[in-house]
Amino acid sequence: MKQLFVLLALGIGLFIVSKFGFSQKTADLKLEKKHTMNNLHNKDQVIYFAGGCFWGTEHFFKQVRGVTATEVGYANGNLQDPTYTQVSTGKTGFAETVKVSYDPAVVELKLLVDLFLKTIDPTSLNKQGNDIGTQYRTGIYYTNEVDVPVIKECLAALAKQYPTQLVVELEPLRNYYDAEAYHQKYLDKNPGGYCHIGPDLFELARKANPATATTYKKADQETLKKELTPLQYDVTQNNATERAFDNAYNDEFREGIYVDITTGEPLFVSTDKFESGCGWPSFSKPISDSLVTELSDNTYGMRRTEIRSKTGDAHLGHVFEDGPTDKGGLRYCINSASLKFIPKEDMKVKGYEKYLPLLVKK
Repeated sequence: MKQLFVLLALGIGLFIVSKFGFSQKTADLKLEKKHTMNNLHNKDQVIYFAGGCFWGTEHFFKQVRGVTATEVGYANGNLQDPTYTQVSTGKTGFAETVKVSYDPAVVELKLLVDLFLKTIDPTSLNKQGNDIGTQYRTGIYYTNEVDVPVIKECLAALAKQYPTQLVVELEPLRNYYDAEAYHQKYLDKNPGGYCHIGPDLFELARKANPATATTYKKADQETLKKELTPLQYDVTQNNATERAFDNAYNDEFREGIYVDITTGEPLFVSTDKFESGCGWPSFSKPISDSLVTELSDNTYGMRRTEIRSKTGDAHLGHVFEDGPTDKGGLRYCINSASLKFIPKEDMKVKGYEKYLPLLVKK
């Protein structure tokens, strides 16, 4: 089913023949390099889930509070740098897999595993939804041995609910390669795209780990009109755009965090800000993917991806794929009027002390 969607979208001739015959040492070195580059913060932990079509599994975990980043890719196969076309043959040994980075201080691994197990049929071998093939097998792949007892406990509890044996793999991660760009956050870019996970489960993920301490809430429109400047209101509520180079934070490079002007919720950190030359503040990523929403924007005859704050539903700007490659390749182009900058020296007194570790440069 999913292959049909991809073929219709891309046509033919997009991929090249792969290279066979690489040493395990080379693969291990590349895997280690990818782990180092892709972890957002030192405190983050990483776990890998194979649950059938990775479009839905990625979108599912993106909803969970405490998940700081998600990425789709191919895990535990026998090629170097596989393409989707190669993996789709079912002969490469790779499984469509989602890399989940999470903050263990906010969400526990046990909850992530239990949530994952709700999205699959754990007794179905090489088949989930309408997708059939070894690339759609289910599995949990770890990089830290301390995770194994937690995962085994979850699987053992689930096994008691089924008369037949579970077929969910539990293995160390041997290799992993990120998938092509069009697969990343696919359901954000294609809301009507194929997915084997139902909307009820996405809602379950959103509610699975509710915040218990500080909560950020959007004020009503009358309050916003009183508290915001006309420009801030027009940008955040009416999707306006401020002038390039003539805004508060384009040239701001002090250490600190940038919060949603409508709620006070932290969205970006100074360590991810870079000079892009576009005239607006540019960031390589938000603090967490779960803090923002991506929407298709076809206004003014352009095809763009709008970025809105999830809690405040405020228009922030757009995201483009022309950012620095060493920072992930994305450029979050954000209106200054949508943000409030909190300098590092003011973060503790203003209640943002727990975000100070994010300012430590790698």
